[in-house]
Amino acid sequence: MSSIRRWSGPVATLAVLVVLIWRLGTGPFIGGLEAVDGRALLAAGAIGFVTTLCCAWRWTVVARGLGLHLPLRAAVAAYYRALFLNLTLPTGIAGDVHRGLSHGRDAHDVGRGLRAVGWERGAGQVVQVVLTVAVLLILPSPVRSSMPFIALAAVALALAAVLLGRLRGRGSRWTRIRNAVVTDIRAGVPTIVLTTTVAVVGYAVLFLVAARTVGVTAPISRLLPLALLAVLAMVLPSVAGWGPREGATAWVFAAAGLGAAQGAATAVAYGVLALAAFLPGALVLVAGWLPRARLPEEATDG
Repeated sequence: MSSIRRWSGPVATLAVLVVLIWRLGTGPFIGGLEAVDGRALLAAGAIGFVTTLCCAWRWTVVARGLGLHLPLRAAVAAYYRALFLNLTLPTGIAGDVHRGLSHGRDAHDVGRGLRAVGWERGAGQVVQVVLTVAVLLILPSPVRSSMPFIALAAVALALAAVLLGRLRGRGSRWTRIRNAVVTDIRAGVPTIVLTTTVAVVGYAVLFLVAARTVGVTAPISRLLPLALLAVLAMVLPSVAGWGPREGATAWVFAAAGLGAAQGAATAVAYGVLALAAFLPGALVLVAGWLPRARLPEEATDG
C-alpha cells in the first residue's frame, strides 16, 4: 500500500504531461523553453529574491513562536536551498523536509524544527487560498460563477471544525492540535499575512512575466485570476515542479478563451523562470557539502 501511494503521485503527474503532449503536441513546450530571454531571467531573479525573503521571514516568525532561534540570513539561505530541491526532486516537498530536519538538528530538536516548517507552510497556504478566493470573487475568471458557493462552503467547513472541536471537548485530539497551532503562530499572524501576501503577489507577477514572454497579450485584469489559480495548483504533489502546473494552466487558459497551447507554453516558461530564480539554492547546497574551515589551534605556552 505504501509503495502504491509513493508511486501514485509521479504516475499521475506523468499521465497529465502525456495527455497534454498528445492533445497539444510538443510545440507549446518547446516554444515555452525557447521564449525565455535575458530580461525575463533578470526579472525572475529579482522577484525570486523578494518572495524568498518574505517566506524566510515568515519561517523565522513561526520558529520564534516555537522557541527556536533562526536568524533571517540563515533562513533565506535555507529557503533558497529548499525551493531549489523542491523544483528538482520528486514530490515537491523534499526541500521543505530537508530544511526542517536541518534546522531541527541545529536546534537540537528535530520535532520542533519539522513542526515549524509544517506550521509555516500550512499558514502560508491558508492565506494564499483566502487571497485567491477574494480575487476570484472580484475579477472575471472561468470559475467566478462558482466562487460564492466555494467561499460559503469554506466558511461552513471552518465553522463545523470549530463546533466539532467544542463538542468533543478539551481532551480531543483535534482540540489539542488546534490549540497547539494557535499557541505556536498566534503572535506572528500579522507578519505571516503580510509576508505571504507579498510572496503570492510575487509568484503571480512571475507568472505574468512568463505569459508576456511567450506572447500572451491579454490584459493583466484577465490574466491575474488565471495566474492565482495556476499558482495554487502548484502546491499539489509533482515531479520536480512539473505536472499540475501545466495541466491547470492549460485548462484555465482554454476555459478563459486564450487557448490551452498558450497556457501550456506559459507554464513551461514559468517553470524555467522559477528554476532560474531559485538557482542560488544550488550554490547553498554545494556550499553545505564543502568542509568548513577549521579555526587555527590556539598557541600554547612553552
